Amino acid sequence: MTRIFIAVVFAMSLAVPAAFSQGQNLAWVQIEAQPSLARAQESIRRYATELQDVNGFTIRGGWYAIALGPYTREDAERVLQVYRAERAIPRDSYIAVSADYRQQFWPVGVNVLDRPALTEPTPAPEATPDTETARVEPEETALPETTPVIEPEPADETLREARANERLLSREERAQLQVALKWAGFYEGRIDASFGRGTRASMSRWQEANSFETTGVLTTKQRAELFRQYNAVLEGLDLKVVRDENMGIEMKLPSGVVEFAKYEPPFAHFNPVGDVDAKILLISQEGDANTLQGLYDIMQTLEIVPETGPRMIDENGFTLIGEGALNISFTQAQLEDGQIKGFTLLWPAGDEERRTRLLSEMQASFRRIDGVLDPTTGSVEDQSVDLVAGLEIRKPRISRSGFYVDTKGTVVTTADVVQSCGRITIDQEYEAQVTLNNDRLGIAVLRPKESLAPISIARFQSNIPRLQSVVAVAGYSYGGLLGAPTLTFGKLADLRGLNGEESVKRLALAPLDGDAGGPVIDAGGAVLGMLLPEPESGRQLPDGVSFAANAGAVQEVLAEAGVSAEDTAGITQIAPEVLTRKAADMTVLVSCWE
Repeated sequence: MTRIFIAVVFAMSLAVPAAFSQGQNLAWVQIEAQPSLARAQESIRRYATELQDVNGFTIRGGWYAIALGPYTREDAERVLQVYRAERAIPRDSYIAVSADYRQQFWPVGVNVLDRPALTEPTPAPEATPDTETARVEPEETALPETTPVIEPEPADETLREARANERLLSREERAQLQVALKWAGFYEGRIDASFGRGTRASMSRWQEANSFETTGVLTTKQRAELFRQYNAVLEGLDLKVVRDENMGIEMKLPSGVVEFAKYEPPFAHFNPVGDVDAKILLISQEGDANTLQGLYDIMQTLEIVPETGPRMIDENGFTLIGEGALNISFTQAQLEDGQIKGFTLLWPAGDEERRTRLLSEMQASFRRIDGVLDPTTGSVEDQSVDLVAGLEIRKPRISRSGFYVDTKGTVVTTADVVQSCGRITIDQEYEAQVTLNNDRLGIAVLRPKESLAPISIARFQSNIPRLQSVVAVAGYSYGGLLGAPTLTFGKLADLRGLNGEESVKRLALAPLDGDAGGPVIDAGGAVLGMLLPEPESGRQLPDGVSFAANAGAVQEVLAEAGVSAEDTAGITQIAPEVLTRKAADMTVLVSCWE
């Protein structure tokens, strides 16, 4: 153990004799409880090898508690805080008092509470509270291989008593027993609350696997043990019913894993505490079927909802499951009486048993109460275009521009934007696939996975443009932030690249990164080529110097991809507003997603 453990426990031990002599109520740090003595002894030996002041007591209900102490109340709080911080004890450990305990069974021969000993017929030595000899350190009392035999637990119910107590179970309790048997792998039938041949056989198999007499009828203690096993996966989550009047929602939440952080309509945020990277949202807003549809669409753009996974919506509600490599999210919302209420659970992937059990508890406990979240609630300090109600919107790895080249929706863009993409989209809505990627010319050709009907397509200029003529590039300069492409004007500086490349034009134009892939057009709207990204030569070019793949190079790549592009020989000039609209209708946002 760490030195901080030793220092704290040593300091506590100096205070205990005074607590005895002054007659103060002693305090304990209870760290665990087990339903049987055998389990308690097994667990307590493990704790005793690493912690000091380990004690074992019987408690009400036939259970066995493991506790650290005795301490004064103040010192017990300090021990609890330090050991929790060091993760030496469970998170749900708590402060107990001597009145909570009965006979002491550990350390053997010690009787701190001066009560009748658990082991008979050999009584435990009488405690001497005015000296420290009443406290024996665990290493001095570790059980040898020949541990004295302790009398067995009191006899369990007879078969007749077990049947009688079973008849007192409610239908819900009988169904829950089948659920627990099914979870344990012993029952495969329907959850019908009927204890027929299949349920009886499953009870017998469970009894046999857990070293009980196989009667096919579980005693009260056996049912308690089954449910202890069933609920063990929830230990440490500290499930508590939370009633939020602002949201109009009551349900169980894992208070040991998340805590309330803020309201951001329509959500109440519960952020992670401790080691589990979990998050919960409560959903509450007024609305109708259109509002429900809008919420469903927005949820799918959020970073906390992975893109893959089943989802379903109808006029009354939706269920949305996102399955990612790192986490899994579950969202459900229902529309009733003009109010939409629900929740989202985000949980780490790979912890499926605990996630599904927790989700089941949350769903079963969810209850609508009066009230709905006021849309004006919350802070305006952290507003951002990248946030929706305090949640990050899913963003692409890289975005560039592109433009339509035929009536089927084929798009030309830069080669760099399609590298190592898990998914490629056109205008963040339509999925596309790479038809051809020409790294030499830096041009890629995309085809949408569904049929598109562009408003306008590129018509490539077949005549040689004049030097110093006005040109413009249409592109999503800010990666789609403005929602529409913009035009950046400049001049044609040279028909070749700096090294005389025939496939490249040099422009006197100052675009932004997002403009790369956009069409370079003349004053009449004919396409002269495609803007290339800034070259990675390591040399810093003067401001206003950029390059474009010329129309011939783009058409060459399109022909290689089997696409027939249109051209024009007309050199005209159209009004700026008409030029802007024509360029915008053919230009698209190309996004690469992880």
